[in-house]
Amino acid sequence: MPARWLLILGAMALTTGLASLHRRADAAPARRPVVRLAELQIDPAQLDQYLAFLREEVETSIRVEPGVLTLYAVQLKGEPTHVRLFEMYADSNAYNAHIASPHFRKYKVGTQAMVKSLALHETDPIILGTKRSDVLGSYVTVE
Repeated sequence: MPARWLLILGAMALTTGLASLHRRADAAPARRPVVRLAELQIDPAQLDQYLAFLREEVETSIRVEPGVLTLYAVQLKGEPTHVRLFEMYADSNAYNAHIASPHFRKYKVGTQAMVKSLALHETDPIILGTKRSDVLGSYVTVE
């Protein structure tokens, strides 16, 4: 193959590669889920009332906010006043919409005096897996 043709093919390959890089740079950044962990300690005298606020907030958030993907609340075994929350949102816009929502504000204001300590942890998701299960339906069912 003459050198001229090799030069033309090389230039075409370079142009195609540069165009591909340019398209990727212009593309919108991929949506990245926001995953947060919260560690709370609740006043024992107000635990039942706190759990009622929490249940209402979780059920409402899952039902009305498309960007709220997962809200799990658990208590440490043997220490029911130690509550842990796992929260997953579609992206930062969904998270910001959630914390501005009326039902979240109601929860936050209503439980402020019940929460003795709160530690929030930002995370970088590695692997997020789940499967559909009828077992979880006995805890919270949101259609």
